[in-house]
Amino acid sequence: MPSKKPTPKVQLPDRDDGGSVVLERRTQRTKPPQMFQVVMLNDDFTPMEFVVMVLQEFFSKDRESATQIMLKIHLDGKGVCGVYSKDVAATKVDQVMDAARKAGHPLQCISEPVE
Repeated sequence: MPSKKPTPKVQLPDRDDGGSVVLERRTQRTKPPQMFQVVMLNDDFTPMEFVVMVLQEFFSKDRESATQIMLKIHLDGKGVCGVYSKDVAATKVDQVMDAARKAGHPLQCISEPVE
């Protein structure tokens, strides 16, 4: 005849005597991610039409806004193409630099934190 194992006793918590301390749960607030702006720099060799095409293709700008940004780059030496999270901004910079290199243009593009 198999021996029956004793069932373990369940220990009940002690009765609350009113002297217990309960900590309140505080909700943590997370900060939104740091945003980065993609900035295109002016040079004297990259054609304006190429800059407009890059703005339309990689930054989804319409022809009018792409032309306005291109003129700002030309006149001020640099212009903001868009504001993105860090990873997306880095990808945009890589796409622009790769397209410029393949087309044989010295166009420069950087990302910098938005303040």
